[in-house]
Amino acid sequence: MTIVDWDKDVRERYDPNRSREDFRQYNDSTPPTVREFYRENHRNQTLDFVLSKEREYGSLKHGRMGIRAAMEKLNELVDDSDPDTSLTQIEHNLQTAEAVRRDGHPRWMILTGFIHDLGKMLCFYGEPQWAVVGDTFPTGCGWSPKIVYSEFFDANPDRLKPGLQTASGIYQPGCGLRNVHLSWGHDEYLYRVTRDYLPEPAQYMIRYHSCYPIHREGAYAHLMDDHDREMFEWVRKFNPYDLYSKSDTRPDINELGVFYWDLVDEFFPSEIAW
Repeated sequence: MTIVDWDKDVRERYDPNRSREDFRQYNDSTPPTVREFYRENHRNQTLDFVLSKEREYGSLKHGRMGIRAAMEKLNELVDDSDPDTSLTQIEHNLQTAEAVRRDGHPRWMILTGFIHDLGKMLCFYGEPQWAVVGDTFPTGCGWSPKIVYSEFFDANPDRLKPGLQTASGIYQPGCGLRNVHLSWGHDEYLYRVTRDYLPEPAQYMIRYHSCYPIHREGAYAHLMDDHDREMFEWVRKFNPYDLYSKSDTRPDINELGVFYWDLVDEFFPSEIAW
């Protein structure tokens, strides 16, 4: 099955009455809070900012906590960047995981669906939402017009640094995404928190699931290496479950909890470093 077929297949099974174009619509009808979110995000996500956050959070010195406690804490958060759902964070995570589960995917992939947004814990460390959620994109090189609201980069200070505005910027073509500094947010943070516990395809799903300019639009292919291209098959396989499983049907954590907390315990110790 090709990438396009996989996307269509998952969408039609989980929301058959909506087309691909019904999701991720950023236009005049988009809520003002979403537009303002991206205005702030694109103005402030500079290379220097990203490097500072990688240093701040890379050492995982923000305490120890279990996955379950983090999930319950996250349920207090409303994501200002998402125009497609008003569900709680646990409900969205359960929708994603249950869609993966119903299609018979491995247990590690079900778990990835369940925890994929846990990096939004950054909001509870005082980070503004523009540094936590929303689509991610490379910094340190030119911004692709395929990035949502790319016009808002006009206010980003890196626009005035010519060396950061070429196609490759500070990178070498084919350097591999592991050497590219994506805009800071929950994807990169959770990757760092969980990478010692999950298989590599899960790590890619977590680290790049919000990088729509790459996995959906095909931008920045010149920075990827062969290993990225292989692993991004997993990212593209995962993403339709994240996007198209969103609906008004509210899953019940009390009903499903036994399965999911047992799954968490299978892969994670009782506490991990954040």
